[in-house]
Amino acid sequence: MSRSVLAIAAHPDDIEFMMAGTMLRLKENGWDLHYWNLGSGNQGTDRLPSDEIARIRREEAMTACRLAGAVFHEPIVDDLEIFYARELLVKVAAVVRDVAPEIVLTHYPDDYMEDHTHTARLALTAAFARGMVNYRTAPERKPTSQPVALYHCMPYGLRDPLRREVTPDFCVDISPVIDRKTEMLACHRSQKEWLDVSQGLDSYLETLRTMSAEVGRKHGNCAFAEGWIRHLHLGLADERFDPLRESLLR
Repeated sequence: MSRSVLAIAAHPDDIEFMMAGTMLRLKENGWDLHYWNLGSGNQGTDRLPSDEIARIRREEAMTACRLAGAVFHEPIVDDLEIFYARELLVKVAAVVRDVAPEIVLTHYPDDYMEDHTHTARLALTAAFARGMVNYRTAPERKPTSQPVALYHCMPYGLRDPLRREVTPDFCVDISPVIDRKTEMLACHRSQKEWLDVSQGLDSYLETLRTMSAEVGRKHGNCAFAEGWIRHLHLGLADERFDPLRESLLR
């Protein structure tokens, strides 16, 4: 039976920046990938109306998702409207039960942007509630009983909101897939073109490679890496259940 990993991020391109290399490595090891941005990306523009940029960013995310060979899950809310609230939690919990992942990848629990922080909280509670028979999701889904390990990626910028450097528990060497990770980010053309004008040609893609190189140099003893922090196992799995590390750090 195949095993599933579910990446839950806030906005289109968040997965590419901080999680995609690890997902690609897991795919090579036989894992089924699921790709989910909760937010529509509708604030990622300085000129287009909300519905138009949301449509564009959805298409860009779907293209990146296909490059990874992942299953795409539709956004459920607009940007800056991701809150830790029941109306979103019941939807996130439904997808977690549908996918029944053994690995959940999500944001750092105290990131620079509140959308990221709330997404991490929603992902955690949805994983925790996966087997609660009296918790009703929307749409309604049957509880699942598989063990699940939740991992937080490094915060964007590799620092917490108080500017302190964050150190991962462990790193995944993504050097073999760094070009594919970059290609996935390049699918988000609306963001690349916007930042090309404001920050210089290809700054969007260079930021990805620079952050990955910094993690590799400081923490991974490799050219490019993604860092991960495993969430406490209580309510999720046995303490020894650590499938991300076991799959990629043998």
